[in-house]
Amino acid sequence: MTKPKFAMYWASSCGGCEIAVLNTNEKILDVDANFDVAFWPVAMDAKYKDVEAMEDGSILLTLFNGGICNDENEEIAKLLRRKSAILVAFGSCATEGCIPGMANFTPTQEVIETAFQTISTENPNNIVPQSSYEMPEGNIHIPTLNSHVKTLEDVVDVDYYMPGCPPESHQIAAVLDLVIAVVNGEAELPPKGAVIGAGDSTVCDECTRQRDVKKVSEFTRAHLVGALDPELCLLEQGIPCNGPATRSGCNSRCPEAGAQCIGCYGPAPGVVDYGARLISSFASVIDSNDPDEIERILDGIPDPAGQFYRFSLAGSLLKHSRVPKNGKVLA
Repeated sequence: MTKPKFAMYWASSCGGCEIAVLNTNEKILDVDANFDVAFWPVAMDAKYKDVEAMEDGSILLTLFNGGICNDENEEIAKLLRRKSAILVAFGSCATEGCIPGMANFTPTQEVIETAFQTISTENPNNIVPQSSYEMPEGNIHIPTLNSHVKTLEDVVDVDYYMPGCPPESHQIAAVLDLVIAVVNGEAELPPKGAVIGAGDSTVCDECTRQRDVKKVSEFTRAHLVGALDPELCLLEQGIPCNGPATRSGCNSRCPEAGAQCIGCYGPAPGVVDYGARLISSFASVIDSNDPDEIERILDGIPDPAGQFYRFSLAGSLLKHSRVPKNGKVLA
């Protein structure tokens, strides 16, 4: 019996999603036992032309991780959509834009200048990337950066969403078990568009810390506090924890260990804009109605952009808000 095809692709991301798949340990052997791994560039020699030669829809399952940062990412996303029966936005970069999406706060040209023309980079010849370059061996094409980072669903139709930076290995294993059961006729897929490999509530709901509806007079960072109460909600101790707006599924690992949730599992069910919901949650614990005092308390959050949109900017209502050095806002 011919095994169904499996593919995985790494676009604009750090590679942590690939490692998370390997961290399923022996479960990775089930992938080999039940699928023909047809395309996985980080794990095998694979060429785009080989995918182009496949019949449309012939790949049963593709896990696509990474945001859409350049024209190559978008081209391969469209190719894999055409060739795949099931396309999963795998990990925070694909579902929300994640860390690469933070570049959406800055014009693309300034991103390039920062990377190649600042004192942090040794570049005496002032070389910057070009979309094409003539070499003795021929013309070389380098992918061109988009004006802003997009999520996978911004460019193609997505069947399922699996959040996480990266997705937890036990969640990946559960999804693999489900797909294998579907292949063997023992289960059915969830409705198209469903979030898989994650919970259906918030990190706060699975956190064992107690909430006493306590108000705070300042926000601070955990390492600046002498000793945190191991039983009390971190947000109610003035630690800006993102649990109220973040989808469950990670077993509340960070808060349970005394570190604030940073939101890597993305918006909780029903949340339209992650940053807006989080701002509302933080406002609810501020112990003041005085505008100046409220501003002082909020100044305790050292990086508001990262706090509220670290993982979700590209998939938020804002999507991008680029303010160049001259201060003129770009659309």
